[in-house]
Amino acid sequence: MHLSLLAAFVGLLCQVNAHGEHAHSKRPEVPPGADWTTRHMIEEHHIADFDAGAFFTLHDFDSTNQWTHDDIYKFYGLHHESTKHISDADKEKAVNQVLDLYDHDHNGAISFAEYTISEAKGVRLPDFGYGPGHHGDDEYEYEIHHWELYHDENTTEEDLIHPEDIEHFRHHEEMEAAEERQQILDRMPINEANIPQKYRRWP
Repeated sequence: MHLSLLAAFVGLLCQVNAHGEHAHSKRPEVPPGADWTTRHMIEEHHIADFDAGAFFTLHDFDSTNQWTHDDIYKFYGLHHESTKHISDADKEKAVNQVLDLYDHDHNGAISFAEYTISEAKGVRLPDFGYGPGHHGDDEYEYEIHHWELYHDENTTEEDLIHPEDIEHFRHHEEMEAAEERQQILDRMPINEANIPQKYRRWP
């Protein structure tokens, strides 16, 4: 295994250790009949005890005290590869349905007050059947959906044999190779690869 993979492996171990008992504590169970919000918080954040205000703030990604189209798109996981089979039109329809439920002043965003008051009145985020809303980066998603289930700080390099492990570390290798290629290009005085063929004087 390349040095970069070993470094990624060690980094992941440090990340797990930094979480302390989080990696070893029993993951909360999604109760039968749970709404989408509860399922999302348990599966994606391992949080079972929360209120509407906490949910809103956690998913106000740009800290503007409102949910924009992009915030909703992100927390429903519509950028994630697990939803790439869903058409853009259906994704937009889902976001617009959420706005219709909560955006009472019709300004194209949902304020903290609009969300929390609506939730207090029994309005809930719909489950569109698009999954729990994967919105973390690759490292986060790998850690909470695979590493915590099958590995721990005692895991050795030889234990990383699941398809998810192989794919995760293959991705690290690809990123490192791309970075090395870019460094080579950056050191060149003229990047010949960027010159269209018709402007080149050489074959």
